[in-house]
Amino acid sequence: MPDSLETASNLLQQAIDRREITAAGLVVLRHGEPAIEAGFGHQHPTDRSHPVTPDSVFLLASITKPVTVSALMLLVERGCVSLGDPVKQHLPEFQGEDRARMRVSHLLTHTSGMPDMLSNNVELRKAHAPQSEFVKHALRAPLGFEPGTGFSYQSKGILLAAEITERITGKRLRDFLATDFLGPLGMERSSLGPGGRRIEETVYCGVDSEDERFTSDWGPNSDYWRGFGCPWGGLHASPRDVARLMQGALTGAVLAPATCARMRQNQNVHLSAPWGLGWGLRDSRAWNYFGNLCSAQTFGHTGATGTVAWADPVTQTVCVVLTNQMVGEGWLLRRVSNAVAAAVGNAK
Repeated sequence: MPDSLETASNLLQQAIDRREITAAGLVVLRHGEPAIEAGFGHQHPTDRSHPVTPDSVFLLASITKPVTVSALMLLVERGCVSLGDPVKQHLPEFQGEDRARMRVSHLLTHTSGMPDMLSNNVELRKAHAPQSEFVKHALRAPLGFEPGTGFSYQSKGILLAAEITERITGKRLRDFLATDFLGPLGMERSSLGPGGRRIEETVYCGVDSEDERFTSDWGPNSDYWRGFGCPWGGLHASPRDVARLMQGALTGAVLAPATCARMRQNQNVHLSAPWGLGWGLRDSRAWNYFGNLCSAQTFGHTGATGTVAWADPVTQTVCVVLTNQMVGEGWLLRRVSNAVAAAVGNAK
């Protein structure tokens, strides 16, 4: 193992020893081949009977977003929708304000003006509201700016992208992903929602099993929230599966290589707010925990549960770091990413 990959492993183990996290998985691919596949800690903070492995299932949080976008891009390839379509063409009830100006592409690049979270997000979650209720409120949520004129990270734009996908396919997003994207990629331990697993069979979110943030009946470890499988943050997957996702996005697999290349190109040049179609970029100012040493072509995404996945086309490297709690402002993910990038930079 290159020294810097050992450094990456040590950083994760030290964070577990300090109890900043209690579970982590690390997978690095070079040219599609594993350079390291490792697990650290245990799936539950108070139960040491299930050590984490590269096949342990984590809640990915916002790494879900580019997967939801990938489902829509499949429909673009099939001629069912175009990035330039007005959103109201597919969601006719989406009317008023500047909504007529909104294009499908705006939903995928955080330039729609949609909010990140609804003003009544907590109330909806406490009431165990279904996705349809979130959609109903999102369709009439006030816009923050005229679509295409600004950048603001927004989960509800991704929700509307998911709604378009569901209306076109006539399927729940989780089912369409399973049959047309995750399955063909070989992501056998991945699903939107728990995929029939008991929560106890997945990695616990958080390091304190008594903390109300993690134990409420609408929080990240609840049957409701895990079962919801929200299109902006509900993907469950293992480190190995996320590496398959990133390798597919790097070289083309289910999606055509040309589609993958377009998705990782900056769509917001006019705004000086770099973002691809679903994917964050190295110079993105939101959710960018790829570190300081990867190339300018690097793309990926971060999740609030303490996860990051990125791929560097220059070095043909995939890096996946999944943990069960965000440490500080993401410093652990950045430092591990730097160690990985240094290792591949020094590799012969």
